[in-house]
Amino acid sequence: MAGLTLPTTSDAVSKPGQARRGGRIRYGRGSVLLLAAVYFAVPVLCALWFTVDPGGKGFSFDAYAKIFSVPDLWPALRLSLLLTAATVLLVYLLLVPAVVAVRLGGPRLRAVVELTCTLPLVVPVIALTAGISSLLRWGNDNLAPTPFFRTFVLLQNENFPVVLLLAYVVMALPLAYRTLDAGMRALDVRTLLEAAQNNGASRARAVVTVILPNLRGALLNTAFLTLALVLGEFTTASILGYVPFAVWIVNGNAAGQGAVTVAVSMVSLLLTWLVLLVLSVGSARRTHTQTH
Repeated sequence: MAGLTLPTTSDAVSKPGQARRGGRIRYGRGSVLLLAAVYFAVPVLCALWFTVDPGGKGFSFDAYAKIFSVPDLWPALRLSLLLTAATVLLVYLLLVPAVVAVRLGGPRLRAVVELTCTLPLVVPVIALTAGISSLLRWGNDNLAPTPFFRTFVLLQNENFPVVLLLAYVVMALPLAYRTLDAGMRALDVRTLLEAAQNNGASRARAVVTVILPNLRGALLNTAFLTLALVLGEFTTASILGYVPFAVWIVNGNAAGQGAVTVAVSMVSLLLTWLVLLVLSVGSARRTHTQTH
């Protein structure tokens, strides 16, 4: 009997209170997730219904069947995919060495690199595009008598506009830098580097074979953020006169092909989700295998 202690009044009151607070927290989280699901799912479901029943004419998959025969879709999609691949590659070439160098040898330069990469957030896209347009007009007026004019014209080639590629790289810098920097700061870089060098690897080989594989998740996230940016960007491409995927979608709606363009958007959205799901499952399996 001596070892038996009865709960005090304060304990009896606090435990139900804690349970109620925990229930309210769980209920609040569920409400937020439900609202988020409705916010994202309702527009997608409405767009899907519009593609299978355009104008209330009856259920039909004609919009999806016309995807393969719609004019100018594949050139626009090909241009967007080329720009995406080139943008991702150029962002990697610019930021990965910079992030690694700042982490290993120049931590005092981190503020400079971060400020430089986040500057595009301060400049609106329309202002950036206006500056590019002014520069292109100046080049066309002043570089015609010089040997650089041909190079200047090649930068504006509609089959692969390098000027649009450079604009996309600038727009992608803030998100790409944040993603890579977060992945790098999550690693014990110096320990990994010292362990590799103790096993006979040079500094450059240690970075390539040890550090970069541990950045796989950050690199994939950077690639998908850049993919979303390039595929969805409209303002710069439209003002500069190019027709990638996003501009084609808007032009198709204006030309009375709304159901087909929305069907193309739905297919691209589904494919993107599938790729993200496959990569997420693959990354989770690799992590599970490494931990066991």
